[in-house]
Amino acid sequence: MQDEHQVAALGQALTGQDDLSEVHPVIRVAQVAPNIFPTPPEHHGGTERVIHDLGTALKSLGLEVTLFAPSDSATDLPRIGIHPSLKALAHRYGKVAPGVPAALDALQLEALRQRLDDFDIIHCHGEFAHAALLGERRRYSLTTIHWRVDELDRALFFEGFPDLPVAAISAAQGAGIPASNRAGVVHHGIARDRYDASLAAGEHLAFVGRMTDQKRPDTAIRVAREAGLPIRLGGTIDVGNPGYFDREVRPLLGDDAVYLGPVDDAAKGALLGGARALLFPIDWPEPFGLVMIEAMACGTPVIAWNRGSVPEIVEDGVTGFVVSSEAEAVAALARVGEIDRAGVRRRFEERFTAERMARDYLALYRRLLGH
Repeated sequence: MQDEHQVAALGQALTGQDDLSEVHPVIRVAQVAPNIFPTPPEHHGGTERVIHDLGTALKSLGLEVTLFAPSDSATDLPRIGIHPSLKALAHRYGKVAPGVPAALDALQLEALRQRLDDFDIIHCHGEFAHAALLGERRRYSLTTIHWRVDELDRALFFEGFPDLPVAAISAAQGAGIPASNRAGVVHHGIARDRYDASLAAGEHLAFVGRMTDQKRPDTAIRVAREAGLPIRLGGTIDVGNPGYFDREVRPLLGDDAVYLGPVDDAAKGALLGGARALLFPIDWPEPFGLVMIEAMACGTPVIAWNRGSVPEIVEDGVTGFVVSSEAEAVAALARVGEIDRAGVRRRFEERFTAERMARDYLALYRRLLGH
């Protein structure tokens, strides 16, 4: 992986500080979002949050950005899409037929097909079907996969489309992407001003994420209790495995372990900013983990398990601690006061803003276009 500072410097050198039109014609980019949630999301939906922040930051760099996203997306970006998100349809009609997600994707791709010539770069954040649609335009496209890449569906995808440029969101994820597809690594970023830094640590710990066995809120509760600290948990109950919450999490809740339900940006900022630390006890190869940088934006240290992207995102002893067990996490909590919260915020601003992400993606766009 290129050093992140080299990537940022490359993006800055390519974009400069002047109007992009003085160097190259304005790049017209289609950002194609998934249809599950609106873009940006109301609560759960880290992918959609990243896409919207990226589009907004690219626009501020002088690019023409068009968002292909559901009709219930509350965005100021130019948007194409006449059908609501899967979430909105489920809210309106109850349980939807299994074929509805594929139907929404097909309708979105038809809208894209009709407008392919309107864009220089097609940047897709879903998977699979768009690669067939793009045909010869694949070389002027970029696909960001926001999920793990070590499963059969991804293997079939890469085998079928070896000429599709794919951006990894971490070096850990990128290691599983074939060299013929690998276009580069771009860490996620978020809007610089979304969260304010809190320099005074609170007494509680925080967990934010889906209530699933991948994220392991039950582990977070056990660690907090062992450390003698209260914990507040925010996030949605996983629709794919709702029984997990009832079996593994609900029995552990109490006065010292409170489940807050889904949290919007304001509630998340209050939860993270007021926390002594964020616990991130993942049990899967996390491709990025957006909540880690959201906590850093609040100045809150992160105690995360050494899996997937974690050692790339958390600087041990600087923005938190990387651990491998519950016992190590408890020991790290005893040292969390050593972490400078202002320094955590500073590292967020240096590494994980939407502006940095946009510059890095712009460097990839220019390389694909031969600029």
